[in-house]
Amino acid sequence: MTADVELDALTVRFGTFTAVEQASLRIKGGEFFSFLGPSGCGKTTILRTISGFIDPTEGAVRIGGQDMRGIGANKRPTALIFQSLALFPMMSVADNIGYGLRVRGVAKAARQKKVDELLNLVALGDQGAKKVDELSGGQRQRVAIARALAVEPQVLLLDEPLSALDLKLRQHMRNELRAIQKRVGITFIYITHDQGEALTMSDRIAVMNRGRIEQVGDGRDVYDAPRTAFVASFVGENNAITGHLAEVAEGMAVIEGPLGRFRATNPLALKKGARAILFVRPEALRFGAADNAIAAVTSEIAYEGNLTHVGLRAADGTHLTVLLGAGETAPAMDAPASFGFAAARAIVLPPQQAD
Repeated sequence: MTADVELDALTVRFGTFTAVEQASLRIKGGEFFSFLGPSGCGKTTILRTISGFIDPTEGAVRIGGQDMRGIGANKRPTALIFQSLALFPMMSVADNIGYGLRVRGVAKAARQKKVDELLNLVALGDQGAKKVDELSGGQRQRVAIARALAVEPQVLLLDEPLSALDLKLRQHMRNELRAIQKRVGITFIYITHDQGEALTMSDRIAVMNRGRIEQVGDGRDVYDAPRTAFVASFVGENNAITGHLAEVAEGMAVIEGPLGRFRATNPLALKKGARAILFVRPEALRFGAADNAIAAVTSEIAYEGNLTHVGLRAADGTHLTVLLGAGETAPAMDAPASFGFAAARAIVLPPQQAD
């Protein structure tokens, strides 16, 4: 069984501090939905409000169409996996998974049957008798997921559960989590500051900043078509060129500033004369390209195996980054370099508004 989750003008304040402001969206039943943003942006507050550990100051949380106000955390159709996992070290893996069922008074035989099913679901079928301290980090993550699923929640809430793992294990567990979610089919709501996690696992993402939802969309939406300067800067690498719009026409614009004149897409239909920032991804820049050409000097070369990051310094002091793939040759350090980009690969957006 699964459920939609709806935030309706949700606001959460702690004294004079507003942690979440007017957050509204609907998470569809069976969706893998992520809240992405830096520390302090309000994403964990939203998760804890959905779970019932925090009450809304204004607005509402609805699960399956039912307003959750006044319904305690233990009565909601949700389960929460904390960052620390909170497993019981003196219990076996099987006893950890079955703990919630035992508390609810489920008979031993039925409890054991459910635990065996979940052990197989998370690929730990032969590990039930072990203590959790005998497991690897990734295996403990799977135990925490199985324990949460044991009580058959309609919505599983995950609060940065992979943040303590090393890089390779974290990347492996992304695939594991997504595969488990597809098998069980329930709504997953995931909190992370890691863009890679959000982009690779999620059906949709809400990008948050200072308590507000800045954009909601799938990974391609928020990466290729950011709607605010914050989203463009936070999600992935981006080069930023400031100026004002000297020309606008048919979804395109010419931005003019200290670095020169450049043509880019104008999806928000900004007006002529408006201050703007042109954003262009490092992988969209090409050495020797004639369109939107820029002259610079190579200031840094970072080789990362299949990718090379080339740092450049333009005449006005602007720092830019070009991303080269395998087989592409970087210019020498401190050498002059000319590069450009296609207008269709760049976007102009208004500067971030200050509070």
